[in-house]
Amino acid sequence: MHTISEGQLSTFRRQLEKYVVFTDVEWEIFQQHLDYTTFKKKQHFLEAGNICNYIGFILVGSVRYYYIKDGIELTGYFNYENEYISSYKSFLTGCVALNNIQALEPSEIILISRKNMDLMLSNPSISFKIERFNRQLAEYLVVCYEDRTNSFITQTPEERYLGLMKTGKEILQKVPQHYIANYLGITPVSLSRIRKRISEKK
Repeated sequence: MHTISEGQLSTFRRQLEKYVVFTDVEWEIFQQHLDYTTFKKKQHFLEAGNICNYIGFILVGSVRYYYIKDGIELTGYFNYENEYISSYKSFLTGCVALNNIQALEPSEIILISRKNMDLMLSNPSISFKIERFNRQLAEYLVVCYEDRTNSFITQTPEERYLGLMKTGKEILQKVPQHYIANYLGITPVSLSRIRKRISEKK
């Protein structure tokens, strides 16, 4: 773990205000329960078969969620700067995670451990705010999951790709094509065709 700078804390606090606003006194208590670490490209935040003990906030970088089936990696999701990462079911229940979370590029992440979350929930000074944050975070993750599910039911692969471009256009230039194809539920060849059609339309 590394020391968190004031600038990094300020960035995190601004993003947190979408969910909960801390007073300065509450923030002093809250920030004492934060950790900070860095990940190299392809380093894992979480590997399947382990318990997810952290919620992370991406200050810099991006990650992908993936599963391994019959020896093949299947990409399920991407997260970018100013987004939260976790295998949330594992974090909440203590069961082992089924998915892997891997850095797509050098990444800087603020961490809240399960232990520190419990300590804050037991602290009367900030427990109400932490409960609100947890509820808002759970709602955010549910919305992400529902959007992902709905896209496979209501959208074509090309429409899903265009949606992905809106959220992570820069990282798409760096991500291996087969990761993106996995995510879209298509083959790399089909993805190449989609990219060609989009380029021709422009």
